[in-house]
Amino acid sequence: MESFSTLIRTASHEQHVAAETSTFMSDLLGGRLGVAAYARYTEQLWFVYDALESGAARLASDPVAGPFVRPELFRLAALERDLAHLRGTGWRTGLTALPATEEYAARVRECAGGWPAGYIAHHYTRYLGDLSGGQIIRDRAERTWGFEKKGDGVRFYVFENVANPAAFKRGYRELLDAVDADDLEKQRIVTECKRAFALNTDMFHALGEEFPLSA
Repeated sequence: MESFSTLIRTASHEQHVAAETSTFMSDLLGGRLGVAAYARYTEQLWFVYDALESGAARLASDPVAGPFVRPELFRLAALERDLAHLRGTGWRTGLTALPATEEYAARVRECAGGWPAGYIAHHYTRYLGDLSGGQIIRDRAERTWGFEKKGDGVRFYVFENVANPAAFKRGYRELLDAVDADDLEKQRIVTECKRAFALNTDMFHALGEEFPLSA
């Protein structure tokens, strides 16, 4: 029988690819956009991770979501250091969420507040993605805009408290396989995972509209 971690990965593959290959992300990684686009993207991530991590403490003792609440993954402090580097010490005053980002963050808060199993779907799509594909973004950002290697500007992508990412991801997949949910609930988690990728893609589309490549 297919494990839940395999099911969730294969079922959401199409949405995952759509998010990764959005025009905005392709242009950003291709070095065709300036550092302002990167800073704006980092700003949007702040709203998503604020939603993910502000609800984490309440979920730490939850039987379903609790095992996934791992402080070594938390990204908010790193994002804030990056934003201070990118935007200056007054970065909070100009912080604005795109409507697509607001919708994404609101859905994360909704799950964190009332559906712990749904929260897992958002946790999985974000943190496992950051540990994997996020490293490509870090490398490109360092080379394109001259950030110090693993320094300010790209700290979001540096998991200092995860010594062995490959082992951590294996352990994470084991947590998914052991999740305390019946088959129907697991199917709902998979559906929410697809929704999480779609919300992420919508955010990329909105960023792409804000930073169109000049002809």
